[in-house]
Amino acid sequence: MIECPSGLVDEETFKSIYSQFFPQGDATTYAHFLFNAFDMDRNGSIRFEDFVIGLSVLLRGSVTEKLRWAFNLYDINKDGLVTKEEMLAIMTSIYDMMGRYTLPSVREESPFEHVEKFFQKMDRNRDGVVTIDEFIETCQKDEDIMASMQLFENVI
Repeated sequence: MIECPSGLVDEETFKSIYSQFFPQGDATTYAHFLFNAFDMDRNGSIRFEDFVIGLSVLLRGSVTEKLRWAFNLYDINKDGLVTKEEMLAIMTSIYDMMGRYTLPSVREESPFEHVEKFFQKMDRNRDGVVTIDEFIETCQKDEDIMASMQLFENVI
Protein backbone atom coordinates (compact mmCIF):
# COMPACT_ATOMS: atom_id res chain seq x y z
CA MET A 1 0.00 0.00 0.00
CA ILE A 2 1.39 3.37 -1.03
CA GLU A 3 0.77 6.18 1.40
CA CYS A 4 1.19 9.92 0.93
CA PRO A 5 1.48 11.36 4.44
CA SER A 6 2.54 14.78 3.10
CA GLY A 7 -0.67 15.09 1.10
CA LEU A 8 1.44 15.36 -2.05
CA VAL A 9 1.79 12.76 -4.78
CA ASP A 10 4.75 12.88 -7.16
CA GLU A 11 4.54 11.57 -10.71
CA GLU A 12 6.23 8.22 -10.04
CA THR A 13 3.86 7.46 -7.16
CA PHE A 14 0.89 8.52 -9.28
CA LYS A 15 2.01 6.20 -12.11
CA SER A 16 2.48 3.34 -9.67
CA ILE A 17 -0.99 3.79 -8.19
CA TYR A 18 -2.67 4.29 -11.58
CA SER A 19 -1.03 1.27 -13.20
CA GLN A 20 -2.67 -0.98 -10.61
CA PHE A 21 -6.04 -0.18 -12.22
CA PHE A 22 -4.86 -1.32 -15.67
CA PRO A 23 -2.72 -4.43 -15.12
CA GLN A 24 -3.47 -5.70 -18.64
CA GLY A 25 -1.62 -2.85 -20.33
CA ASP A 26 1.01 -0.16 -19.83
CA ALA A 27 -0.58 2.84 -18.13
CA THR A 28 2.70 4.76 -17.67
CA THR A 29 2.33 7.26 -20.50
CA TYR A 30 -1.37 7.96 -19.96
CA ALA A 31 -0.70 8.39 -16.23
CA HIS A 32 1.98 10.94 -17.16
CA PHE A 33 -0.52 12.97 -19.21
CA LEU A 34 -3.18 12.63 -16.51
CA PHE A 35 -0.70 13.69 -13.83
CA ASN A 36 0.12 16.83 -15.83
CA ALA A 37 -3.58 17.64 -16.14
CA PHE A 38 -3.99 17.43 -12.34
CA ASP A 39 -0.69 19.24 -11.57
CA MET A 40 -2.16 22.68 -12.21
CA ASP A 41 0.74 24.72 -10.84
CA ARG A 42 3.38 22.59 -12.63
CA ASN A 43 5.47 21.95 -9.52
CA GLY A 44 5.88 18.20 -10.07
CA SER A 45 3.42 17.07 -7.45
CA ILE A 46 -0.33 16.89 -7.02
CA ARG A 47 -1.82 18.25 -3.83
CA PHE A 48 -4.79 16.36 -2.45
CA GLU A 49 -6.91 19.47 -3.02
CA ASP A 50 -5.91 19.64 -6.71
CA PHE A 51 -6.88 16.01 -7.16
CA VAL A 52 -10.24 16.48 -5.45
CA ILE A 53 -10.98 19.64 -7.47
CA GLY A 54 -10.17 17.80 -10.70
CA LEU A 55 -12.32 14.82 -9.77
CA SER A 56 -15.13 17.15 -8.74
CA VAL A 57 -15.09 18.79 -12.18
CA LEU A 58 -15.08 15.42 -13.92
CA LEU A 59 -17.84 13.93 -11.80
CA ARG A 60 -20.05 16.89 -10.96
CA GLY A 61 -18.99 19.72 -13.27
CA SER A 62 -21.04 21.18 -16.08
CA VAL A 63 -20.54 19.83 -19.58
CA THR A 64 -18.44 22.89 -20.43
CA GLU A 65 -16.25 22.40 -17.34
CA LYS A 66 -15.71 18.74 -18.22
CA LEU A 67 -14.84 19.64 -21.80
CA ARG A 68 -12.37 22.29 -20.63
CA TRP A 69 -10.72 19.70 -18.38
CA ALA A 70 -10.53 17.20 -21.27
CA PHE A 71 -9.06 19.86 -23.57
CA ASN A 72 -6.42 20.63 -20.94
CA LEU A 73 -5.50 16.93 -20.88
CA TYR A 74 -5.14 16.81 -24.69
CA ASP A 75 -3.20 20.11 -24.82
CA ILE A 76 0.05 18.52 -23.68
CA ASN A 77 2.27 21.59 -24.01
CA LYS A 78 -0.44 23.91 -22.61
CA ASP A 79 -0.28 26.40 -25.51
CA GLY A 80 -4.07 26.55 -25.91
CA LEU A 81 -4.10 24.37 -29.04
CA VAL A 82 -4.38 20.63 -29.63
CA THR A 83 -2.27 19.33 -32.50
CA LYS A 84 -2.54 15.97 -34.27
CA GLU A 85 0.73 14.98 -32.61
CA GLU A 86 -0.63 15.73 -29.14
CA MET A 87 -3.88 13.90 -29.84
CA LEU A 88 -1.99 10.91 -31.26
CA ALA A 89 0.21 10.76 -28.16
CA ILE A 90 -2.87 10.71 -25.90
CA MET A 91 -4.74 8.15 -28.03
CA THR A 92 -1.70 5.87 -28.28
CA SER A 93 -1.27 6.03 -24.50
CA ILE A 94 -4.93 5.06 -23.99
CA TYR A 95 -4.58 2.10 -26.37
CA ASP A 96 -1.37 1.04 -24.58
CA MET A 97 -3.11 1.30 -21.22
CA MET A 98 -6.10 -0.75 -22.32
CA GLY A 99 -3.74 -3.52 -23.43
CA ARG A 100 -3.20 -5.47 -26.60
CA TYR A 101 -5.39 -8.35 -25.47
CA THR A 102 -8.62 -6.51 -24.92
CA LEU A 103 -11.79 -7.49 -26.74
CA PRO A 104 -12.46 -6.32 -29.33
CA SER A 105 -8.78 -6.45 -30.17
CA VAL A 106 -6.96 -3.18 -30.72
CA ARG A 107 -5.35 -2.73 -34.12
CA GLU A 108 -2.09 -0.83 -34.39
CA GLU A 109 -3.52 1.86 -36.70
CA SER A 110 -6.54 2.53 -34.49
CA PRO A 111 -5.04 5.51 -32.59
CA PHE A 112 -4.13 7.20 -35.89
CA GLU A 113 -7.62 6.55 -37.31
CA HIS A 114 -9.15 7.95 -34.13
CA VAL A 115 -7.08 11.14 -34.43
CA GLU A 116 -8.01 11.60 -38.11
CA LYS A 117 -11.71 11.33 -37.28
CA PHE A 118 -11.27 13.68 -34.33
CA PHE A 119 -9.67 16.36 -36.52
CA GLN A 120 -12.23 15.94 -39.31
CA LYS A 121 -14.92 16.84 -36.76
CA MET A 122 -13.07 19.34 -34.58
CA ASP A 123 -10.80 21.37 -36.83
CA ARG A 124 -13.58 23.60 -38.15
CA ASN A 125 -11.36 26.06 -40.02
CA ARG A 126 -8.94 23.36 -41.25
CA ASP A 127 -5.83 25.08 -39.90
CA GLY A 128 -4.35 21.86 -38.48
CA VAL A 129 -5.00 22.66 -34.81
CA VAL A 130 -8.03 22.56 -32.53
CA THR A 131 -8.79 25.51 -30.26
CA ILE A 132 -10.75 25.32 -27.02
CA ASP A 133 -13.67 27.06 -28.74
CA GLU A 134 -13.70 24.60 -31.66
CA PHE A 135 -13.46 21.72 -29.20
CA ILE A 136 -16.31 22.83 -26.93
CA GLU A 137 -18.60 23.94 -29.76
CA THR A 138 -18.15 20.71 -31.75
CA CYS A 139 -18.50 18.45 -28.71
CA GLN A 140 -21.70 20.09 -27.56
CA LYS A 141 -23.29 19.65 -31.00
CA ASP A 142 -22.18 16.03 -31.51
CA GLU A 143 -24.23 13.27 -29.86
CA ASP A 144 -21.51 10.64 -30.38
CA ILE A 145 -18.88 12.79 -28.69
CA MET A 146 -21.20 13.60 -25.81
CA ALA A 147 -21.85 9.87 -25.38
CA SER A 148 -18.12 9.18 -25.46
CA MET A 149 -17.66 11.60 -22.54
CA GLN A 150 -18.92 8.70 -20.45
CA LEU A 151 -16.07 6.55 -21.83
CA PHE A 152 -13.58 9.30 -20.97
CA GLU A 153 -14.85 9.39 -17.39
CA ASN A 154 -14.29 5.63 -17.12
CA VAL A 155 -10.54 5.95 -17.70
CA ILE A 156 -10.01 8.66 -15.09
